[in-house]
Amino acid sequence: MTTNSQTRGEIRGRRRRGRAEAAPTPSRDVNYRQLKNPFPLMEVFPSDQIADMHETALRMLEELGMKVLLPEARRIYAHGGARVDEDSEMVYIGRDMVEAALATAPKSILCYAGARHRDFTLELGSLVFQPGAGAPNATDLVRGRRPASGQDYLEFLKLTHHFDVFQMISPQVEPQDVPTNVRHYFTTQAQIELTDKFPFFFSRGTPQVMDCFEMLSIARGLSDDEFRSTAHSYTIINTNSPRTLDIPMAQGLIDFARYGQVSIVTPFTLMGAMAPITVAGAITLSHAEVLAALVLTQMTNPGAPVCYGTFTSNVDMKSGAPAFGTPSHFQASLAAGQLARHLGLPWRSAAGSASNLNDVQAANENQFGLWGCLMAGATVVIHSAGWLEGGLSVSFEKMICDAEVLNMVAELCAGAQAGEAEIGYDTALREVDPSGHFFATSQTMERYNTAFYEPHVHDYANFGTWTERGSVDANHRATGIWQNILNTFEPPKQNPDRVGALQDFIARRTEEGGAPPES
Repeated sequence: MTTNSQTRGEIRGRRRRGRAEAAPTPSRDVNYRQLKNPFPLMEVFPSDQIADMHETALRMLEELGMKVLLPEARRIYAHGGARVDEDSEMVYIGRDMVEAALATAPKSILCYAGARHRDFTLELGSLVFQPGAGAPNATDLVRGRRPASGQDYLEFLKLTHHFDVFQMISPQVEPQDVPTNVRHYFTTQAQIELTDKFPFFFSRGTPQVMDCFEMLSIARGLSDDEFRSTAHSYTIINTNSPRTLDIPMAQGLIDFARYGQVSIVTPFTLMGAMAPITVAGAITLSHAEVLAALVLTQMTNPGAPVCYGTFTSNVDMKSGAPAFGTPSHFQASLAAGQLARHLGLPWRSAAGSASNLNDVQAANENQFGLWGCLMAGATVVIHSAGWLEGGLSVSFEKMICDAEVLNMVAELCAGAQAGEAEIGYDTALREVDPSGHFFATSQTMERYNTAFYEPHVHDYANFGTWTERGSVDANHRATGIWQNILNTFEPPKQNPDRVGALQDFIARRTEEGGAPPES
């Protein structure tokens, strides 16, 4: 005799099988392109101490000043009311100048990529990732560690394009086999032709910057006014701590401000080396240097987009080498976030690793640094994937492994829902008898293809199955993944007329001798 519970279960099973056979398989649709930080913000210092740090930074600019090596920058500062000593190249910036700059600096920056679905906004609360940047070397398990080449640059660019969780192109690695007078043509053309994400240009003198702006305008069909009216590119400005603004960095601030493009001002301060050994002292110095650069951008062009930034960690006091992913690195990120919120500006922080290879130390350091950025409310997180040796190399395998973590963070940005459909009283809870299972409920059958994040590196197989498959660890699995991405890569479609015009411009400028970097 069939019990009522068996009859109900059989009927429900037939009903579910019928629905499953009739319905098309849904695909998982995720958007990692415009993220919002969902995490509660942490503070390392009380608000009154943050105010004291800001006040000390203002005093530092007024009394100690900044050494500014570019004469044009000193003239701009002087015209804005700063006291300038030409003999010593020192500039003393009043707090009234800082307040005026903060009043005009935009709190929200719309960034136009090569495709509209990749546009994003830089503001407090938004979240943007970049892979490791600026390394002289590349490394992978197949070819080993080597001076970075043009091929490495192109391959890292393809990997950056592949993962939606990287919204901005970073300066990745230096293609050292490309001459410096034409290197910016190579990197800019690659960014234009291989990706439609938000591009990066180095600030290595006005001639190179103007070439890059012209190339991007040609490729996107922008007039001069259209280019200047909206942010289409960005640069990173590193002050020379302590309290020095060198020639290319000062010129970069002026050039990008004049053309309405984004400057991310990032003092690179290491506690105990080029900054005080304490978190509070190092971040106060960094804060003062950002404010000095901010003033220059706003005096050049009020309203020019500028992003607050810091990259502060400690050195290993036994060797003097930089260390990353440390408790001090974490605390420095938290303090920088408090100061950025004190100003109301979008801001940039960084993860990274000092490990020499893609091992557990590299993973620990990068994730600890990453969580410092997330809990600090960073808008832009650079060096979020691939960075090794404190920035001396970028690893193909590490970039793949770190992208897994970033994808998981992006999943958390979407949040979780707890509506009627998610609770599933009628579609899940009511359908399962005591000691039953939920594999075949209506809710599960509707969502099983889309409910969970599917990893690209992590392997959830049990030990027996993993052993039968060759006992391949994550590092070696990552090798196969980046190789497959490169082998199957397809660039976004381009306008052939604009591509032709771009190539003509590069050919002409190369024949003219290009543009050597200035320093």
